Amino acid sequence: MRRLFSRRGHAPDEDALELYYASDIHGSDRCWRKFLGAARFYGLSDVIMGGDLVGKAVVPVEHRPDGTYMCRFLGDERVAVDDEQLAEIVDAIRFNGMYPWIAPPEELARYAGNGAGQDELFDRVVREDLDRWIALAAERLPENGTHAFVMAGNDDPWYVDEMLASADAIEFCDDRVVRVGDHEMISCSYANPTPWDSPRELDEEALYRRLKSLAEQVEAPERAIFNLHVPPYDSGLDKATELKPDLTPRFSGGQPVEIPVGSHAVRQIIEEYQPLLGLHGHIHESRGEAWIGRTLALNSGSEYNTGRLHGVIVKLGRERVISHQFVVG
Repeated sequence: MRRLFSRRGHAPDEDALELYYASDIHGSDRCWRKFLGAARFYGLSDVIMGGDLVGKAVVPVEHRPDGTYMCRFLGDERVAVDDEQLAEIVDAIRFNGMYPWIAPPEELARYAGNGAGQDELFDRVVREDLDRWIALAAERLPENGTHAFVMAGNDDPWYVDEMLASADAIEFCDDRVVRVGDHEMISCSYANPTPWDSPRELDEEALYRRLKSLAEQVEAPERAIFNLHVPPYDSGLDKATELKPDLTPRFSGGQPVEIPVGSHAVRQIIEEYQPLLGLHGHIHESRGEAWIGRTLALNSGSEYNTGRLHGVIVKLGRERVISHQFVVG
């Protein structure tokens, strides 16, 4: 059952702002489409995407000389004999946050064992798919009257920023101050170091300096939104399974060992500036809420590979969070 959480004892606020936040969709076509439709579905005008847009892998689909198509996907060999069956395979690949690449056998062979070529192919396919997402946003958002704020996350290549910044229908919000209704918002796509050596990682001191330079630009931090991809350290929003040096899970008593993996820098900047709201993602399994002083920090969580979009609706008064509600759709 969905629950509505709120702080009580306040009179109703005039001109309250309602926003929707989601994060970490990792190439899921279905989740992106749901994000674009969230404002209309939930009856609000401002939506925020907190990063990690890009998927994890390209799935080759061989276009055989006899006109059929074949791919190996999720442990199965799948064959399509017509366009309808091919569309089913393509949809299944995109549903799982991966990218279909249809090519003849000789082109597939050209990339086999070619690491540099595979990296180039991945970037090319990602660019094409992100172009398609941006075009879809241009088609759907204006007709809904939706104001969409979008940034990349620590897993996303740097060219994603250029593509988002040049898009007309969305507002690229990373590394700057923007206004969401009557509230200032800063955004940061970086994370503290991870085992995966992702594109956007900084040590805690460097991350703090970057966040501090953003926070200093905010005129009214007590009314601001801090849209920071990584959650604050030891907040309950950053619990993940501890990994051994070989990147396998650590177990104790037959259960995975959970540890806090969020950012000390993020926690410090929230403690110092006490914004109205903190929006976070990154740790998919740590959906939840935490109060850090007067700041409500939220992690929307993620189940992108199921096609279910996790999000949170937040209602903001001028100087307080009126309510928030976690939703799944």
